[in-house]
Order: sequence, then C-alpha cells, then structure tokens
Amino acid sequence: MTQQYNQPERELGWDDTIQQDSADFILLPEGLYNFVVKGFERGRHMPNPQNPGKLPACNKATVSIGVTTAEGEAVLKHNLFLHSSTEGMLSAFFGAIGQKKKGEPLKMNWQTIIGSRGVCKVGMRTYNGNQYNEVKAMLYPEDVDQTKVLNGQQVQQSYQAQTQYNHQQGAWNNGTAF
Repeated sequence: MTQQYNQPERELGWDDTIQQDSADFILLPEGLYNFVVKGFERGRHMPNPQNPGKLPACNKATVSIGVTTAEGEAVLKHNLFLHSSTEGMLSAFFGAIGQKKKGEPLKMNWQTIIGSRGVCKVGMRTYNGNQYNEVKAMLYPEDVDQTKVLNGQQVQQSYQAQTQYNHQQGAWNNGTAF
C-alpha cells in the first residue's frame, strides 16, 4: 500500500486505502462571484453531425473555477472555444483574471492561469430536469461593483484564515485562499 496522507494529488493504486468523502453539491444563486482558477484541460470541440450548430471543430479549454461561499466551495466547468467567433469570450476570461487590458492584444498563456482570480456572473441552466450552475460572463475588474459580489466577504474571511494558518505553521502563504 502506498503512503497517501499529506501529499499532493496523485494516482491511486487499486489496493490503496481511501478516506475523503465527496463534497456536497452546492447550487449557487444567480449573481456575481469571486473565483479562482483551479485547473484546465485542453480538448477539442467536435460538432454533432446531426445538429452541427454554428461553431465548427476547434480547440477548447475546459477551465475549472472554484467559488467559495459560506456553504462551501462550488467548482464550475467553463468551456472556452479557441475560435475567432468566440474571441470576445476568450478576451473576457483573460481580462477577468487580470492578464488582458481592454482594447489591447494579448498572447494567451495558459500555463499562467491556475491560481488566478477574477469575478464571473453565475447563472442557472436546467438539464434533464435538474438545475446546474453555469458561467454566464467573465468581468473585467474595472467593470465589477464589489458591493454586488455575493461572496466578497466569504473570500476575504477565507483568505484571512488561510494567511493566519500559514503564519502559525511558519509557512508563507502563496496567495491561494481556496
């Protein structure tokens, strides 16, 4: 059996011991939320041959964003299609995390997005009779009214608690509150 406690993410062996329970599903009310980029996956969008829609085959990034609230953390998946027709959505994402300025060009650097923070608008969608959250928009920092961000206080408290914990442990905080 492999030693697994207090280690970073890793592959599990077939005979390993597991302990961590699944996190409760959190359905966020619609609104603006602070988020942190938890990860991303490179993929490819392939249109359905029977109903191809407007977007042709193209590269896509599936970004995982964490939203911390008093109820816990919700992780949302957000698809970003690398196509000229969705360039505005790509600009909004990189603008929201502070890497792009309005009206200025930016060479996308996907290696630098993990840990980045921003604000997004979360909405609801219904699929097979169940409700789910989805990212409706990413907002440039200058377009955000912080008084309307629903988890603004929770993120600050979480950050302060993490900073205090790291200080007590004699470790430096890397700025990640999630």
